[in-house]
Amino acid sequence: MIAYLEGELFQKRPDYLIIKVGGVGYQTFIPLSTFYQLPEPPASVALHIHTQVQTDSLQLYAFATLDEKQTFIKLLSIPRVGPRLALNILSGISPQDLAQTLIQGDIPRLAAIPGLGRKSAERIMVELKGKLRPDATAVSALSSGPQGALWEDALSALINLGYSRTLAEEVLRHVQLHEKPLTLEEILRLSLSRLASQ
Repeated sequence: MIAYLEGELFQKRPDYLIIKVGGVGYQTFIPLSTFYQLPEPPASVALHIHTQVQTDSLQLYAFATLDEKQTFIKLLSIPRVGPRLALNILSGISPQDLAQTLIQGDIPRLAAIPGLGRKSAERIMVELKGKLRPDATAVSALSSGPQGALWEDALSALINLGYSRTLAEEVLRHVQLHEKPLTLEEILRLSLSRLASQ
């Protein structure tokens, strides 16, 4: 299962891109939000990947942030929401705005996304309400771009040290928002310092 790709951006289009890794070109489908964040090829890129395995095909979906990938997976869990519609939703609304829209019960905002409609918006509202948090996207910069899965690595390290997931996530969000560290070592040092002062 491919979960992450780092390589050369070989081709870029609004709906898909090709990443060259070790002489192999991987075609990955993307939302517009990821397209806008990508440099022009050729360039080095690092993207979060969701692998969709079907009976007769294997398709890859790429995202600039871990939040986008996780939101995409949650959208796929909704009946009658396939990969194309999920990408369309992410092209029309950010994960943070989607979470806020769900909290506010703003069906017209969802229904305004091209290809969605009111009935689909109502179904998404029911299925995802309470499952997305607006503050979840506060860690996007930590887990995107060339730094890779720093958020996951830092979270795993803190949990292995005996801290609860909830407490570790709270501290990491605070560190990301206020300190903006660049390395895993800095993230852990600042997180442990904050935990020690609590």
